[in-house]
Amino acid sequence: MAAAPKTDFPLVSVIIPCYNHGRYLQEAVQSVWSQNYPATEVLVVDDGSTDDTREAAAACAGVRYIYQANQGLSAARNTGIRHSQGEFLVFLDADDWLLPDAIRTNVRWLQQDKRLAFVSGGHDKVFVEEGITKADLTEVKDNHYQHLLQGNYIGMHATVMYRRQIFDEVLYDTTLKRCEDYDLYLRIARKHPVLHHCQRIAAYRLHTTNMSANIPAMLGTVLEVLARQQSQLQTAAEQSAYRRGQRVWKNYYCQELYRKALAKKVPVTKEVIFTLLKHQPSLIPRYMLTPYASAIKSRIRKNAPAFGLRWLHRMGLHKEYVPAVGKADLGDFDSTRPFSKNFGYDRGGPVDRYYIENFLQQEAGSIYGRVLEIGDNEYTLRFGGNQVAQSDILHVDASNPKATFVGDISDAPHLPDNTFDCLVLTQTLHLIYDFKGALRTCHRVLKPGGVLLLTVPGITPIDHGEWKETWYWSFTDKAMRRLMEETFAGGHADVNCFGNVFAATAFLYGMGLPEVPRARLDFNDPHYQVVVTVKAVKAPTA
Repeated sequence: MAAAPKTDFPLVSVIIPCYNHGRYLQEAVQSVWSQNYPATEVLVVDDGSTDDTREAAAACAGVRYIYQANQGLSAARNTGIRHSQGEFLVFLDADDWLLPDAIRTNVRWLQQDKRLAFVSGGHDKVFVEEGITKADLTEVKDNHYQHLLQGNYIGMHATVMYRRQIFDEVLYDTTLKRCEDYDLYLRIARKHPVLHHCQRIAAYRLHTTNMSANIPAMLGTVLEVLARQQSQLQTAAEQSAYRRGQRVWKNYYCQELYRKALAKKVPVTKEVIFTLLKHQPSLIPRYMLTPYASAIKSRIRKNAPAFGLRWLHRMGLHKEYVPAVGKADLGDFDSTRPFSKNFGYDRGGPVDRYYIENFLQQEAGSIYGRVLEIGDNEYTLRFGGNQVAQSDILHVDASNPKATFVGDISDAPHLPDNTFDCLVLTQTLHLIYDFKGALRTCHRVLKPGGVLLLTVPGITPIDHGEWKETWYWSFTDKAMRRLMEETFAGGHADVNCFGNVFAATAFLYGMGLPEVPRARLDFNDPHYQVVVTVKAVKAPTA
């Protein structure tokens, strides 16, 4: 090997590994020759390219071309180190380029402090598809190893200039197919002083052929590289930085993967789903999970049944999940006090209203003609609308000025017989001690063929306020069927119940309706009846 030319400036070796990026090579080399620094050599290490890399290198004046069978980026850089002669070394990928004054700037820093193993700077990110460039400048003044544990603040390898002697101690790890630069930074900064500045040194071209475009592989490797440092940690601050680094990398790559999947820039493959599932499952929309539900369940049962199956259950993809004895996660329900003592009115409205109002919406066609509603006429007007010819209100006392009748429906001889086309009686029967008397009144005042729309509570809290002293009953669908047989003999009654264990629990705790997913409310389990609804039709002839 010929001796390097003697100058008053330390020789800088710029090593350009190239694998099938021949079309970019001339621009990278020209960015080196355009530097205002007089002592440089350029080595192109062709890592077994099958394109025109050899010809492209031959067309670049002053370049030393070295060919090797394909071994990967780490091996190519190590080859460049062995063949280089410079006191300082820079590694420039073939599809990137150096910015003006890059070499002189970093040489100056290394000459000012002989202890530094390397110096790094800022860079430009060039987004090829979008046609935009953004400066990436991160200020790090001290604790460089600790900062590197929290993330790769350097971000681009060509901004780094190494002192040659450091490679007597470390080389690139050829077992790593990616993140080999981050691994090297950590190993060096663990033992040696390094420096970082915010002057822009190089341009990083981001396009679909970058190795960093394979997000699941990048995340897996960067976490592996970081994990190698765990045994080297010496202080509580380093331990904390290490844990934060794990979170930072998972969040960064998972957010990027999620964004690209939504934008359809990457296909939603099993690898994508399992990467998100392992590191940030909360990001995954249900529609992405459904095609892989069986495979996901199998993996979760094997690796993380306690957390994973519970999570799938919450996503609606594993309905039979039951926690092991003693492993139930009580979460916010781990309290003897409800969230609301007002049925959830202070949290957006009661859960039971969902079932009551769905029932009335479904039966809106029956709310017509002359309608009597108990308490007020809100539901009559909302669901009956223009079908209602006359709206009457029965109130137990005169406190409602809109009431057309005042009295107790269980004993109301003043209500006229065979008068109303529809009677709306929601969530009131449980407050009437003589509820059978109330039902007889309902039957009496309806016209032949008239309809009673009735709802009653099943599983329910008891009012803390106005109604607590007169809260007598709860009902089941079976009880209501028996009562309808007794009071609407000869007519017809359609009795249904709504609820499930989750809906009942949410209602008991006072969760507001907006807080509860509709899919959870729509699932019906008759063993946990929150609301019972009745549509009873009076026989056509009294």
